[in-house]
Amino acid sequence: MTSEYRHIPVMLAECLEHLKLEPQHTFVDATLGGAGHSFEAARRLGSEGTLIGIDQDEVALAAARLKLETIPEDHRPRLELLRGNFGNMDELLVSAEVPGIDAVLFDLGVSSVQIDTPSRGFSFKEDGPLDMRMDPGKQTLTAEEIVNTYNASDLTRIIRAYSDERWASRIADFIVKRRESAPLSTSAELVEVVKAAIPASARRAGGHPAKRTFQALRIEVNSELTVLKSGLDAAVRWLNPGGRIVVISYHSLEDRIVKETFNSFSHRCTCPPDLPVCVCGKQPILDIVTRKPVLPSAEEVERNARARSAKVRVATKL
Repeated sequence: MTSEYRHIPVMLAECLEHLKLEPQHTFVDATLGGAGHSFEAARRLGSEGTLIGIDQDEVALAAARLKLETIPEDHRPRLELLRGNFGNMDELLVSAEVPGIDAVLFDLGVSSVQIDTPSRGFSFKEDGPLDMRMDPGKQTLTAEEIVNTYNASDLTRIIRAYSDERWASRIADFIVKRRESAPLSTSAELVEVVKAAIPASARRAGGHPAKRTFQALRIEVNSELTVLKSGLDAAVRWLNPGGRIVVISYHSLEDRIVKETFNSFSHRCTCPPDLPVCVCGKQPILDIVTRKPVLPSAEEVERNARARSAKVRVATKL
């Protein structure tokens, strides 16, 4: 495995506990990355199991394969590492030729490796091109295009909706004014504009002032919330009865979609509440295991900063 992918998987023990993996199971890691979670999952699946890993990043897939292939062949599950977006899970699993799956894991958000690579443009801490595409080979829309072509109202809308940024309108106005003199092309330039837009008194709390704006742009570039809903729906369809879906989210927008999706599949009856018995016949599909999200321990947060905002939700296919 390349040194770039030596990161700590978030809430590994909790995920493995809730996935309930057994030999012969088919497991899908919808966000493979460097196979931090999948390496331990593979050891539980054994040679009779199947591990399907999905990632948009070719470098991540190569690193994951190297790591997984260190498991001795007689203990290693069948590996199907697929390049793609989990929003296209239906066609990816069709290509893997599996009839169904027994467990699926989503570790959402941008990977620490992508954040730490300045050329990808995800980081507000390192200067780089305003890119933010998860899959540069297939995607065309970039953060640079957004900040230089969206009007002020659209910029306000995405910054506010995707990050709850209090100063969204002011930031949008500053971006539009700044690009009148020259287009914004680097993350450092955007950070400078955002800092100028947020009053000094507001910049003293809440972390880096550009954090929320960068999050909003990344979500817009990659259609993350739409893709998440599609991926969750597909995963539920493919799960075998008794199969587990485990999702790690890192901000309230993601967590809300996960919670609402689980609720929609666990409460499908559409009958009026005053009817004494159900007549619509729509039965629940999921049983929610975690009524409240599982949070990381203080020890893990101290050991792994990325776990600080993590929330895990779990459901079982009925």
